[in-house]
Amino acid sequence: MAEAYIVAAARTAGGRKGGKLAGWHPADLAGRILDSLLDRTGADPAAIEDVIMGCVMQVGEQATNVARGAVLASRLPESVPATSIDRQCGSSQQALHFAAQAVMSGTQDIVIAAGVESMTRVPMGLSVTLPAQNGFGIPMSPRQQKRYPNIQFSQFMGAEMMAEKYRLSKEQLDEYAYGSHQRAIAATQGGAFRDEIVDIEIIDADGGTAHHVTDEGIRFDASLDGIKAVKLLREGGRLTAASSSQICDGASGVMVVSEAGLKTLGVEPMARIHHLTVVGGDPVIMLEAPLPGTRRALGKSGMSIDDIDLYEVNEAFASVPVAWLQEIGADPARINVNGGAIALGHPLGASGTKLMTTLVHALKARGKRWGLQTMCEGGGLANVTIVEAL
Repeated sequence: MAEAYIVAAARTAGGRKGGKLAGWHPADLAGRILDSLLDRTGADPAAIEDVIMGCVMQVGEQATNVARGAVLASRLPESVPATSIDRQCGSSQQALHFAAQAVMSGTQDIVIAAGVESMTRVPMGLSVTLPAQNGFGIPMSPRQQKRYPNIQFSQFMGAEMMAEKYRLSKEQLDEYAYGSHQRAIAATQGGAFRDEIVDIEIIDADGGTAHHVTDEGIRFDASLDGIKAVKLLREGGRLTAASSSQICDGASGVMVVSEAGLKTLGVEPMARIHHLTVVGGDPVIMLEAPLPGTRRALGKSGMSIDDIDLYEVNEAFASVPVAWLQEIGADPARINVNGGAIALGHPLGASGTKLMTTLVHALKARGKRWGLQTMCEGGGLANVTIVEAL
């Protein structure tokens, strides 16, 4: 089978809800990522054979194939096709899988996988609440209700169920959340994100031009006592807003090519895509699938967790990476080494290629070889990707 290589990876710095990226239409923001990938590789825009873009809330400004909108808002010519996909929080990680599979199949040589989400301009849940409020029904069908009677699928309840099932204390979750901020602070101050972040021009409070290059969600003054004092999400629970991912605006993307694509572009690869896995699990606990997904990925690739140098495990809620570490037997020093979504934000459909961008840059910076990325996803799903830095 042909190999698939990542030759460029970029992301915006995260923007808080109503924050520095709030003025950017999501198609335009994603278009900036597409342009950056062209800049980083020197690729002929017409050589891009497809753009596959993750986006979760495909309504309003993110409706009608936002991926195509991003192409039309970029330097790519009209001849470049595009499609938007929704695998919930793993949407752009799945976009990467589809791009890699297209390249590995030999049907395409140069494909962009990307993601975008403006959680300010298209709030989380809008694709469900807007139709429901206007008499157009809800996603849960009668047959689903019969299979799961009196159950409302909820990521918040799933996160609490994870904490309970794996006997995670509030103290463990708070300490993990504090560590995420500390790692993100160290990475930012040490320049670890400098090569991966795309400079986004914004209008500041005074009406002047400014540049957004620092993740807005990082709490540089975070303290463990402060995190411990945050109100619980539900009475008797273990999670708080401080131990959950932040609402975030952002876009990200990677360029995936074959060996023929490498020759066409004349560039050196950043990483080789070694393995792809996607699994389904219990949609009620919902967030547990990265555990069996990781076991399957390692087993099918003939590797152990000790072989992996760095892991990116999405911090949707602290209970997910903490349970993953505990059950997989992974080294806490290797997880989300530059911070995760608790500190940096979780821009839903953009998070998959955002995490991969950070992973391949971190592997290069640290001189490491193997990286693994996994994300929990609505519906009880998970993607797992293993890459080899080159």
